[in-house]
Parts: sequence; structure tokens; C-alpha cells
Amino acid sequence: METNDTNRSGQSADKRQWLKKLLRYIIPLAITVGLCWILFKDQDPVAMIRTIREKCRWEWIGLVLTLSILSHVIRAMRWRIQLEGIGIKIVLYPVVLSIFGCYAVNLVFPRLGELWRTGYISQRQDAPFDKVFGSMVADRLADTVTVALLTLVTFVLAGPQLTEYLSQNKETYLALKELVTSPWTWAAVGFGLLLLWALFARAKNTRIVRKVIGFAKGLWKGFAAVATMHGRGRWLLLTAALWGCYFMQLYFAFFAFPETAQMIERHGVIAALVCFVFSSLSMGVPSNGGIGPWQWAIIFGISFFSADIPGLTRETATTFANLVMGTQTVLLILLGLFTFISIAVGRQRKSHQSNTDYHA
Repeated sequence: METNDTNRSGQSADKRQWLKKLLRYIIPLAITVGLCWILFKDQDPVAMIRTIREKCRWEWIGLVLTLSILSHVIRAMRWRIQLEGIGIKIVLYPVVLSIFGCYAVNLVFPRLGELWRTGYISQRQDAPFDKVFGSMVADRLADTVTVALLTLVTFVLAGPQLTEYLSQNKETYLALKELVTSPWTWAAVGFGLLLLWALFARAKNTRIVRKVIGFAKGLWKGFAAVATMHGRGRWLLLTAALWGCYFMQLYFAFFAFPETAQMIERHGVIAALVCFVFSSLSMGVPSNGGIGPWQWAIIFGISFFSADIPGLTRETATTFANLVMGTQTVLLILLGLFTFISIAVGRQRKSHQSNTDYHA
């Protein structure tokens, strides 16, 4: 009897492990591969490469990549303030390495990069993992709040352009109108909220629900600490600088191609802002480093402003999005290699120093 219970427990644990791997690795990989396949299946790779060779102004791409590295350093500076706020004193360089490594790991294992940077800092500083993890969660939650605010501001500013786009695309307009006004939509929303309430009300003492509630409280606690920590003024300035870098990366990237540059010249910063918000929202889709969803978001954003620009076709927008994402991915790989080599060399030196001190 005891053996059967043990077997069932082992099988249940195996199923949970398999489910975790499915959610963490297989589904994001499937989304990435699927979206990229849809993106490339109707594209002529030879024509895409020819367009890049003939039209791309690489000095703008170089500027974009420089800003990308700067944004990682600024993120590290901001996170360092939060780490110091929970009593972890650390020099900037290893925090920068943790950010470089985080994005490189996310290319292979989505979301695992956040755990990697938490573990690296925790181990290096001999600090409690949960404290470092809480500061990392607060760091990411700040990004979520920023994206929400940017989305609200953008849709207010770009209201006329979005309305014009919908008026020119009757099918899209009617589909959205039907979705919003359908009683089935609101019935589904109401049912979902009711089901969620029933779950928490009737199963609040179960382990899963307790974990969710505890995690939510931890999120709020970590984020609320920002308001009282030392250096919060610098933290806010660095947040503005960080997202300013992100926006300027995309804004300058548009000048790499004549057609996208013309879009900015004709429609101004609003066009870049709409594309930026869509691309920021796309990073919430589980995928390997945003590959796939990011390009789709950029292409969709460009479609709002391409009607009056000759040559700014879907093919051109796809080429632009793939080039920007491709160069960013190569940069993250190089920064990842630099990070892991630097960490390995540092550990080797530390080990050698410890041996020298021991023999001395």
C-alpha cells in the first residue's frame, strides 16, 4: 500500500515537472518558431538581403546598438540602487554583467534569465536569494507600470491616426466593434471574473492559491519599497533615462531605411511612439528574447502610417523589423559571451588568489 502511494506521489511529481518544462521552455519556443515561420513563409530571403545591402544606412544601426548597451548599463545602475536599498552593497560592474547575462539567457530559455541574474548576484554577494529576487521583481514591475502609462499616453496622443486607420480598414473596424459590443464578450468577462472570485474564495487555503496570494503581496511589498528607499530620486531619473534609451533606439532605427525615415518625417514622433508601445507590449508574449512577437508588433505599428508612403510595403516593414531584431540578437549573444567569459576569468583569479593566500 505504501509502495503504491509512493509511486503515485512520484508520478504526480514527474507530471508537475513536465508541466513546468512545457510552460517554461516548449510553449515559448513553439510561439517563437510559429510566428517566425508565418513571418518568413511568404518572404523572399534573397530580396530581403538585397534590400538591406542597397538601402540600409548602417551608421544608424550602429547608433541603435550603442544605445542598447547604454540602456543595459542604466538598468544595472537602477537595480543597484534597489539592491543597496535592501542592504546589499555592490560595485556596478557585476550588476552590469548580470544584466548582460540575463538577456543572453532569455534568448535560449525565456524568463529564466531573471532567475539567473538573481542567483548570480545572490551567490556573488552571499545574500539571501529571496531578497535579491524581490528586488528583481520590483525592477520588472516598474517596467510594467511604465509600459501601462506609455500605452495610455500614446493612445490619447495618437487617437486621430488610429481612428483614421480604422476608418480606412472597415473589416478591422467592424470586427473590433462587434467584439466590444457583443454581449457574449461581456458575458465571458463576467464569467471569468466570477470564476476567479470563486476560486480564491473557496480555495483560499490551498497551497497554489496561497502561493499566488503570497507572490502578489511580495510584488507589492517590493514595489512599495521604491517609494521609501534611499536614492529614489536617482531611481526615477534612471527609469526615465532607461525608457528614453529604449524609445530612441527604435526612433533612430527608422532612419536606417528611406521608407521608414519618410514615415517619421511625415507623421512625426507619434508614429515612432505607436510602434514603440506595440513593441513594448509584445515583450509580454512568452518567446525567446521577443523574437517573433516583436517583429509582428513593429509591422503592425508601421501599417498605421504606411498608406501615404510609396514603397513602405509589408515586405519593407518586415525587412526593417527583422534587421533590427537580428542585429539586437547578435549583440545580446556577444554581450552574453563577454559576460560568461568575464565571470569565468574572475572566478579563476579568485580561486588562484585563495590558493596563493593558503600556501603563503
